[in-house]
Amino acid sequence: MDDRRATPRTALPAAGARAASIDIYAPQWRNFIFVAPFLFCFTTLLLVPLFWGMWLSFHKADTFSSGNFVGFGNYIRLFHDKVFLQSVWNTFYFVLLTVPTLALIGLFLALCLNRRTRTAAVLRTLFFSSSVLSVTIVTLIWRIVFIPNVGLLSTIYGWFGATAPAFISDPSLAMIGIAIATVWWCIGLPMMLFLSALQQIPQDIYEAAALDNANRWQTLRSITLPSIKRTFVLVVIVQIVLQFQLFGQAWLMTRGGPNNLTKPIVLYIYDTAFRRWDLGMGAAASEVLFILILMAAMAQYLVTRNKAGQA
Repeated sequence: MDDRRATPRTALPAAGARAASIDIYAPQWRNFIFVAPFLFCFTTLLLVPLFWGMWLSFHKADTFSSGNFVGFGNYIRLFHDKVFLQSVWNTFYFVLLTVPTLALIGLFLALCLNRRTRTAAVLRTLFFSSSVLSVTIVTLIWRIVFIPNVGLLSTIYGWFGATAPAFISDPSLAMIGIAIATVWWCIGLPMMLFLSALQQIPQDIYEAAALDNANRWQTLRSITLPSIKRTFVLVVIVQIVLQFQLFGQAWLMTRGGPNNLTKPIVLYIYDTAFRRWDLGMGAAASEVLFILILMAAMAQYLVTRNKAGQA
């Protein structure tokens, strides 16, 4: 009996000794193993292209030469190019059309669908489903809608004896047509971000407001909107970054026409670097785009932070 009791007593110190032998302060280089894949992708896919693009922007380079240093010559040529200046204006115009629309419609849909009902769940899925489509499918759908004379929009207008707007060929409407297709395509992400923020607001606050006889408008203005202010800023910044990179819709719907009125900066970079093979000038245009995106995002952040500080 004593021998049987002695066995676990001698085993416990051995287990304790094995546990004590584990070094909780293991060499830090082991942690690097888990971070290494991310660092490799970050360096290879972001840092190297970024600095390589900066280097190219100061050189007169193409695919057959290593490039001659020209300083700011590419940037000087760039800002004397009327097509580039037009593409800058086109990009800003597109951002002004899409970003406020995506933010406001996304917020409206989130407020309407923030309910635990089957109908709301189906509608959330329906509105988000467009976001999983590729840009090729999206532009094909909207070309079928907008194509003159035989498109869906022309058919509907024809029922009433009217002429449909030419969202593809009309110079004053072409960018608006691309913006409509983009809003339909991208509305899912803002809606889901706003829904996530709305569902994190404590219900006790709404119950207290109901006891104070606050109506829906007062609740929205005093409780809901202030509670999701950070999410609104996030949505705006994310959409600014995304919409400045317009390419696929403009290329597949209008090819940048008519008269370059729908050619964004990214399409200009593509034409310059990969169709005219002027890699230096294309790299300079990409650096300008990078600075514009950074400035727009920082301006939005600083303005919002100053308003929050004054409040």
